[in-house]
Amino acid sequence: MSLLFNLLAVILISTDHGVSGVGSDEVSVMEGDSVTLYTAVQTNQQEDIKWYFNGLLVAQISGDLSFICTDVQCNKDIERFRDRLKLDHQTGSLTITNTRNTDSGVYKLQIFSSSRNSDKIFSVTVHGVSAAEIDEVKRNEGESVTFDPPVARKPNDVMTWYFNDTRIAEITGDLIDICTDVQCNEDTERFRDRLKLDHQTGSLTITNITNTDSGEYKLQIFINNSSFSITRVKRFNLTVIAVPGSGLSSGAVAGIVVGVLLVFAAVSAVIYCHHQKTHAPVSQSEDDADNNPPPDPNVIQGGDADNPPHDPNDIPLEDMEHP
Repeated sequence: MSLLFNLLAVILISTDHGVSGVGSDEVSVMEGDSVTLYTAVQTNQQEDIKWYFNGLLVAQISGDLSFICTDVQCNKDIERFRDRLKLDHQTGSLTITNTRNTDSGVYKLQIFSSSRNSDKIFSVTVHGVSAAEIDEVKRNEGESVTFDPPVARKPNDVMTWYFNDTRIAEITGDLIDICTDVQCNEDTERFRDRLKLDHQTGSLTITNITNTDSGEYKLQIFINNSSFSITRVKRFNLTVIAVPGSGLSSGAVAGIVVGVLLVFAAVSAVIYCHHQKTHAPVSQSEDDADNNPPPDPNVIQGGDADNPPHDPNDIPLEDMEHP
C-alpha cells in the first residue's frame, strides 16, 4: 500500500509540473551503505535541479548556485536525513550517506532549463541487514586470517582494503589496477609480502600474523552504474593473541641464543678464574718455610720437659763414686 501511495505521489508531481518521459532505476542497498543518484548533467546558468523523496522536497540547487539547500534547509517540516544528504554542486547528483531502512522510497529528480524539462525516478530499497557492522575476529600469532567481502564481487566493482585507515590493497573491476602493501602505499611495509588478494572474490588473506597486525580492517566496495553508484563498507576487528614462544623472527631467536651463549661464557670464565686462585700450587721451599722453620741455635734439639736430651760429656753419678 505504501509503495502504491509513493507511486501515486510521483505521478501527481509529474502532472503538476507538466513533464513527461520519466525514467526509473531500481537501487538496492544495505543499511550503512552510501548511495549516489546521478543527474547525468553538468549544472550551468540555465538549469535548476530539485530532488524529492516521497513527494517532499529534500534538495535543490539553482543553475547559478545562488540557492542551494538540503534536508531541513529545503523543508523545515522534515528532519529525516539529519545531515546525511550531500549535493554535488557541479552535477547536482544526490548522495545519501549511512543509509537506513527508513530511507527506502521513491526519489524523484527534476531538471528545469530554458530549453527543456526532464524527470527521473529512483526506487531505492534499503535492506535491514547492516553492512557497517564490525566482525570480531581472533587468531593466534603465526596463523593466517582471511577476510571475505559481504557480497560476491562483480566485474565493475572496485574493492579497496584499509588497515587503520591506510590503504593496503585494491583491485579494480577490469583487473588493470591491483596492488598490495607497499604497491598501494609506499609509506608502509608492515606486512612484507604477507598479503594475498583473491582476484576473483576480492578476499584478503594475511599470513603469519603478529600482534602488530591487530586493529581494524575496512573493505570499501564501489559499485558503479551509469545512473547511480553504491559505496559499501565492511569492517573487521582483528585481535591477535600472543602464544608463548611464538611471534619471534629468526633474527630475534638468533640474537637471544647469542646472548645466552655470551652470558654462559662470562659465567664460566669467572668460575674458572676463581678456581685457579683458590687451588694455585705452592712451591716446595715456601711449604718447608711455613711448616719446618729453621732450628734455633740456642735451643738444644730433641727431648722434652720430663726427659731432657742427653749430653755426651756428662759422667754418670755412679761412675764418679766408683772410679
